[in-house]
Amino acid sequence: MRKMSLLENLPLFFTILFLILNSSIAANAIYNVKNYGAKSNGKIDSSKAFLSAWAAACASTSPATIYVPKGSYLLKSAYFQGETCKSKAITLHIDGTILAPSDYNANRNEENWMKFERVTGVSIYGGTLDGQGASLWACKTSSKNCPQGTMGLTFSNSSNIDISGLTSKNSQMFHILVDNCDNVKLQGVKVSAPGNSPNTDGIHVQYSSKVTIMNSHIGTGDDCISIGPGTSNLWIENIACGPGHGISIGSLGWELEEPGVQNVTVKTVTFSGTQNGLRVKTWARSSNGFVKNVLFQHIVMANVQNPIIIDQNYCPNNENCPHQGSGVKISNVKYQDIRGTSATEVAVKFDCSKKYPCSGISIEDVNLSYRDQPAEASCVNAGGRASGSVKQTSCLG
Repeated sequence: MRKMSLLENLPLFFTILFLILNSSIAANAIYNVKNYGAKSNGKIDSSKAFLSAWAAACASTSPATIYVPKGSYLLKSAYFQGETCKSKAITLHIDGTILAPSDYNANRNEENWMKFERVTGVSIYGGTLDGQGASLWACKTSSKNCPQGTMGLTFSNSSNIDISGLTSKNSQMFHILVDNCDNVKLQGVKVSAPGNSPNTDGIHVQYSSKVTIMNSHIGTGDDCISIGPGTSNLWIENIACGPGHGISIGSLGWELEEPGVQNVTVKTVTFSGTQNGLRVKTWARSSNGFVKNVLFQHIVMANVQNPIIIDQNYCPNNENCPHQGSGVKISNVKYQDIRGTSATEVAVKFDCSKKYPCSGISIEDVNLSYRDQPAEASCVNAGGRASGSVKQTSCLG
């Protein structure tokens, strides 16, 4: 059989090369928001351009990337719907800054600024989200008739989400909300807002499972991370928190019928000058909710007002809950290897429900000091044990 020469093979070679290159391009389709009319001057609303780029990526049958180049892009509000998406791998790659309107009245009737609803396989890499919330905070501080404000970045009813290297600052309210989601990973996230900015929680998780938050720095005016009802299999590791109100499970128990919180791990966290460190907070109301199987481990406190606290008698201004007891059952909460300084004399405070006392509380190797002396502990309706090196007076059996 005669061998084909190289020249005779060239047409076949180029055909194969063309097919490979085309398949590579198709597999990594890039949708630049500027090609859809986005302006990088931070002054012209680019919401429609971002939504058009989303629609194109969503319609792709292969992985797609929405690219936001350097510059500032103003978005009044944007809702990214995923119910009809063909692509199950959409990446939002941000090299620039996305700005919310500085005038809080621009989104007065909106609950969310950037919301992803019913999406699967969405990733966000890099970039900055600037909520420009200062004018709304000033309004709230002066007790005027102010809107509630918008959430910053929201994922709702979604799965397989990956957020990496994102900076979120000065959100009007919560910076990042994970609601009714499954399999979410946040890593290398930075959240920043002034310590006196109201309701600016860093990351709030609720009604969600298999959420991981790692290697992040969060400083804000409310909880660094807050954990709402229906949260399970949550992993939090290597977090720097401050300023802020600490890491809080709760508030829970506002509703009578409320799903519980379970299987939560919080490890390798440093709290610096925060109002609280590790907190569990429930309303003093009837509820069938619960908190169980929680591990707090390898924690450093630096001048924290309430390093370890369970408050089941939460009832601000004695409204909606006076003379009631919390129905939330708290059990199997472990505190291991927690050290540092308290800004108050009582560093460990367990104020549990008289109706449903805390059970299975475990303290091991806890060393917290107040003014160079071992700090104190206070227990009400709390059962459990202390072991290892526990430097403050233990009030557990």
